[in-house]
Formats: sequence, structure tokens, C-alpha cells
Amino acid sequence: MQFIESIGNTALNIIRAIGKLVLFIYLFFQFIFKPRFYFKHNSKYFFEIFISSIPIIALTGIFSGMVLALQSYTGFSRFSAESAIPNIVVLTLTRELGPVLTGLMISARVGSAIAAEIATMRVTEQIDALKTLNTNYFNYLVTPRVLSLTLAMPIFVTIVDFIGVMGGYVVSVYRLGFNENMYLINTIDFLSFSDYFSGVIKATVFGFIISIISCYNGLYSEKGAFGVGSATTNAVVLSSILILVFNYFLTEIFF
Repeated sequence: MQFIESIGNTALNIIRAIGKLVLFIYLFFQFIFKPRFYFKHNSKYFFEIFISSIPIIALTGIFSGMVLALQSYTGFSRFSAESAIPNIVVLTLTRELGPVLTGLMISARVGSAIAAEIATMRVTEQIDALKTLNTNYFNYLVTPRVLSLTLAMPIFVTIVDFIGVMGGYVVSVYRLGFNENMYLINTIDFLSFSDYFSGVIKATVFGFIISIISCYNGLYSEKGAFGVGSATTNAVVLSSILILVFNYFLTEIFF
């Protein structure tokens, strides 16, 4: 009976957590259209996220493209299909690797920072102070982070796509002996707007998932240092899992 009871308690806790998260998302869309909208705070946070994340996404893009070119050559050379490598690199980056790898890296870089910052504010009772000052803490803390990351992710993915293609170009031309003009022509001719658009849509969804999950774990964290650490860990793990899950369903839609 204790085993069955533990299973029931676990199921109830999961359902309760899902309900709180759905209510949290509903509150976000409800408060986003209500005064006061802190435009200065929103724009400042957007540029902070953008500037601080450029180095890590640039490294992610260039090494992903370089490795993808090498691994593609290893496989396609067995079938004398080396000419398809530019097509595979640009298609894989724009539709799949670009959004997913960027989402996972931003989850670790930005999502963890959001969760830790808000959880620390909760522990130190700064959120209670905002309530006392009659400040809309939801619009002050959650809205700028969700909007900033949701809007920044398509830009991040565009940068990763471009740098990744250039990384594949460098490896293919200077390491594998491809003709540089033919590589660029094949890449441009093969890439379609639908490929890039599907990656941008994925990036937007992933940005919303990372930010909303991180804010949720931060606001509902437990007290003390353990609560801050747990909120940060849960935000990164849950965001990464949801990115992989939603990536499949979005791929089905754009298939």
C-alpha cells in the first residue's frame, strides 16, 4: 500500500506542478497587456542578454559547422557524394542543429541566471519589497525576461546559422579541398526560406520555453541556498527536456 500511495503522491505532485505552470503562463499573457509596462527595463535586459550571449553562440555555431562538414565527408565519401556536403551542412544547421544547440546553450547560460536571480530575490524578500511598494512584480521581473529572450532567440539562431555555414566552408575548402565558389553557390542555391523560417519558429518557441520555465522556478523556489540551487538546476534540466520534446513536434509540423 505504501508503494501505491507513493505513486499516487508523485502523480498528484506532477499534476499540481503542471497546473501551476499553466496558470503561470496564463498570468504572463494577462499581465503583459496591463500597465505598467517597464519599457526601459525591458530594453536594458534585452541588450544585456544579447551582448553576454554572443561569444558562446558564436563558438557553438562555428564548431558545429566545422564538425558537421567533417562528419558529413566521412559518410558521403563512401558513396562518392561529397558534392552534397554543402547542402547537408546548411540544411542541418538551419532546420535542426542551429535552433536546438542554441536553445540548450542559452538554457545553460541565460536560463540558469534568470532562475538564480529571481530565486535569490525571493529568498532575500526583495519580491515582497516590490509588492509593498505597489510595484507590479510580475511585469517587473517576468515580462522583460520572457519577452527579451523570446525576441533574442531568432537573432541568436540566425547568427549560429551564418557562423556555422562559414565554419563548414572553412573546413570544406581549406581542409577537404572543395572549390570555394562552388561551395558557396551550392549552399545558396539549396537553402530555401522555409528551411530558415522553420528554424526561426523553433527558436522563438524555445526562447519562450527557457524564459518562462526559468522565471517559474525562480518565483516558486524554496527558501535558503538549497532552494536557489534547486531552482537553477530544475530550470536548466526542464528547459532542456522541453526543448527536445517540442523540437520533435515542431519538426513534425514543418516536415
